[in-house]
Amino acid sequence: MIRAILVNQENQTQTEGGVELIDIWRKTPGSLIWIDLCNEEIEYETSLLKEKFSVARHAIDDAQRERHPPKIRKLSNQTFLLLKGLSAGTVDTHFSTIQISFFIGERFLITRRKETSVTIDKIWAKTMKRNLLGTKSTGGMAIYIARSLMERFLPILLDLESQFDEIEDAMLSQPDDLLLQQLVEYKSNLKKLRRIMGYHHQVVKELNMSSWPGISENDQQEIPFLYEKLERLYSLSSFYYEQAADLQDGYISLASHRLNQIVRVLTIITVIFVPLSFLAGLYGMNFVNIPELQFKYAYFFLLAVMAIVVIALIFFFKRKRWL
Repeated sequence: MIRAILVNQENQTQTEGGVELIDIWRKTPGSLIWIDLCNEEIEYETSLLKEKFSVARHAIDDAQRERHPPKIRKLSNQTFLLLKGLSAGTVDTHFSTIQISFFIGERFLITRRKETSVTIDKIWAKTMKRNLLGTKSTGGMAIYIARSLMERFLPILLDLESQFDEIEDAMLSQPDDLLLQQLVEYKSNLKKLRRIMGYHHQVVKELNMSSWPGISENDQQEIPFLYEKLERLYSLSSFYYEQAADLQDGYISLASHRLNQIVRVLTIITVIFVPLSFLAGLYGMNFVNIPELQFKYAYFFLLAVMAIVVIALIFFFKRKRWL
């Protein structure tokens, strides 16, 4: 899918359409255009970017790679920016991401992706209503989209506090293996999210440190807000990753403690029955000459000895606070 928004800055008119707007844009010096490419055929997309916008081949290759970490690259008269946004179906930490590439020129902005982006679709609709492209410029529009992409991560992270509180309560009241499985999943997803935020943080740090083609001085003033947002996202993802790790360690410690309690009880039971088994085995041997067998009250005497042994051991364990 290819769609375009063309803005004539002289008369502040805005037109939505497809590739046919590119030729109009090239013939109109005071115009801006936003091209949005979604799951377009690779060959056609490559030809369009190279011939119509003179995008470098290595930047196109980076944008079209299936998996690539976020990055920023300064081209001759353009800026190439690659970010990761949340997929359309993501609502919690069981997330998946999509790569969104930006080609930013003085008069054009190109966004490229393989899947639907909820953020870009919302901003596209908002742009048609409020003429955002005409008021923000291409560089400002790219930064605005980047901020909106990052904002989708924030509610997912903030929801974790209540979820972790519930897990902690369940650990103390009704512990089971499902809780450990959830914690392992949280830890794995947060580790991935922290890595993504780390890449974004570095990219925006580079963006904030120098000037870039297609991004004006006015646009540069918006970058610190994006940088602060990413700092918060990175710190939150790191914090909740550590909290998930602590909860996992706590669960394992509690499970180990419960296991020790069970083993201690079983050990006490074993220790109690060892002397009883010895006495029963001793007098259960089939020797003819066992003097005690001729004693009239030997059976009752042996039961009494066994009872005394049991009571003595129980008293000893209670004194040691093992029971």
